Amino acid sequence: MTYSAHASHDAVLRARVALLGSQTLPARQEVAAYRVLVQVSPLAYLPLLAEALYEYSRQDFAHLPETALALRAEAVAAARRMHAMEPARGLLLVKALNRYREQLVLMDRQEEIAAVEREMAQVASGAGM
Repeated sequence: MTYSAHASHDAVLRARVALLGSQTLPARQEVAAYRVLVQVSPLAYLPLLAEALYEYSRQDFAHLPETALALRAEAVAAARRMHAMEPARGLLLVKALNRYREQLVLMDRQEEIAAVEREMAQVASGAGM
């Protein structure tokens, strides 16, 4: 399912049941559930998706830097979307950008690091941090 497609009622119910279950979900399943739920309730689930994507990148893909970077980029996209809807949520975006920056540092991608740092400074100054 693409992220822009609307989630079916069954997919939303399955995602909610998975998250409400008594067992701890693997990061992969948690991310999958949040990806579905963010389509129906973005304000509630974008912050959770951003956090879950970071954990997923760290836990399951530390040995695959390009995949970890892609997951962290998706976390930044979720945080940017949240920030666009609620500008007071700048801390979420700064946190996601910092985590993305950490992965860029590990991969020695200096030009991208500078761009991320500029965006972090801009968000932080706009949020009065």
